[in-house]
Amino acid sequence: MRIGMILDKTFPPDPRVENEALTLIESGHKVFLFCLTYSDEGNENYKGICVKRYKSNRITYKSSALAYELPLYAHFLKPKITDFIQKNKIEALHIHDMRIAGSVYRVNKKFKLPVILDLHDNYPEVMKDYPHLKKFPGKQLIFPKIWLKKEQEFIERATKVISVSREFVDSLKNRLKTNKGKVILVPNSVRKSFYKESNFNHELVNRFRKNYVLLYIGDTGLRRGLQTAIAAIPNIKETIPNICLVIVGISTTDAILKQQVKDLHIEKQVFFEAWQDETLFASYIKAAAIGIAPLIRSKQHDLAYANKLFQYMSFGLPVLVSNATAQMNLIKKTETGLVHAEKDATDFAKKVVLLYENKKLYAKFEENATKFIENEFNWELTAKNLVEMYHQIEQTSK
Repeated sequence: MRIGMILDKTFPPDPRVENEALTLIESGHKVFLFCLTYSDEGNENYKGICVKRYKSNRITYKSSALAYELPLYAHFLKPKITDFIQKNKIEALHIHDMRIAGSVYRVNKKFKLPVILDLHDNYPEVMKDYPHLKKFPGKQLIFPKIWLKKEQEFIERATKVISVSREFVDSLKNRLKTNKGKVILVPNSVRKSFYKESNFNHELVNRFRKNYVLLYIGDTGLRRGLQTAIAAIPNIKETIPNICLVIVGISTTDAILKQQVKDLHIEKQVFFEAWQDETLFASYIKAAAIGIAPLIRSKQHDLAYANKLFQYMSFGLPVLVSNATAQMNLIKKTETGLVHAEKDATDFAKKVVLLYENKKLYAKFEENATKFIENEFNWELTAKNLVEMYHQIEQTSK
């Protein structure tokens, strides 16, 4: 099939989009990717993906925040998506997340193509934690309830719905009145090449060789729980003098985290690395002792787990996660780490010290993590549902 993936941001990077596209290409499909650019329009063959970049601007970007309160975003994107479908003779539309979904559905009234809605996140719930929605003017203009209503509409109208965790899939099925079987699980996971073909940056690894490293990779927004990890460092330091927290990521609220570090006088123990190229992730993981995901519980975080967990595990790194339901269930089931109470710095510190002192337990988690990724949860295994789904759509379309 000629599959048209729709992404409302620049590309690359986006590991999930890339993994799905490459797998479908390997399965014999041709994948075209609609994405945005803030420089020059153009096409590129990226690892076999036919990338089609359409010019965007600040006004369009800003209007996306009001995609379902005002029709401007769909108005801006409609001619671009129409051009993309027509020029590339698209046979199925694969929408990545819901912000651009309304625009695609509007265009597809003309083309009537199969639509795959790929929900990376529980977006209406994620929105509630956005800083700009908690103050003027966002609080007065943007309404998650409207987005939830639109999401429900899109789920009902989609040919197939994809999501990232068993918990998220179950919640979507419960919301569907009919055809609950159209919801498919395609979890985030790592390709074998991530942990089998990585080149290590030895300078980076050696930089932390004298430290006991807690590693966090990803978005650093406050809902991710890093304030808990930072608050735990002084307590951990009493038992582990060479403790350090390495944060690889960035967000608009980083100033709050950095002020917390300053107030606790732990500038020598916490390293803000900003965002780094994914090729360096393996080196950071190799330098680490524990991978962390201290999420604050919410409807979104209880339903999903982040790709970072599988990146950590793929190198045998034990993990420490909060008791957000999905990731807690995963870690307990696989016995690959420990769980701490959300927002509880004392419990976080206690679990770090336990992993540090109990070498036998640590070794058990190392072994289990490696086996889990290799035998059950690498992308080559978990993507089978995606391939089978498109096979069914292709057979139905003939």
